[in-house]
Amino acid sequence: QVQLVESGGGLVQAGGSLRLSCAASVRTFSSYTMGWFRQAPGKEREFVSTITWSSASTYYTDSVKGRFTISRDNAKNSVYLQMNSLKPEDTAVYYCAAKYRGVGGRQSNGYDYWGQGTQVTVSS
Repeated sequence: QVQLVESGGGLVQAGGSLRLSCAASVRTFSSYTMGWFRQAPGKEREFVSTITWSSASTYYTDSVKGRFTISRDNAKNSVYLQMNSLKPEDTAVYYCAAKYRGVGGRQSNGYDYWGQGTQVTVSS
């Protein structure tokens, strides 16, 4: 069973930064494509970013391009989301997701495992 634990959320003013972390309890973390999704109140869960096992490829939703950076450290079984220039519309619960031996893509049903989420609140 894979467990994903997010951390790093919090309250920040617009223009500020946060770094989310996701620690995975797996033996072969490098076999997983990792992703970040978010869900704002009253809205559906949406794709934010994904990174392949080797970090060779990263993808972002248009609204965060140039502001967010996804990265991973396979030696630490962790994936990160550096969020800069935060906006109030980035306020959401952020979820880490994992896809075993495949491309997770931009759809939430493309991932096998999910964390419990971490709240990010950006004040104006």
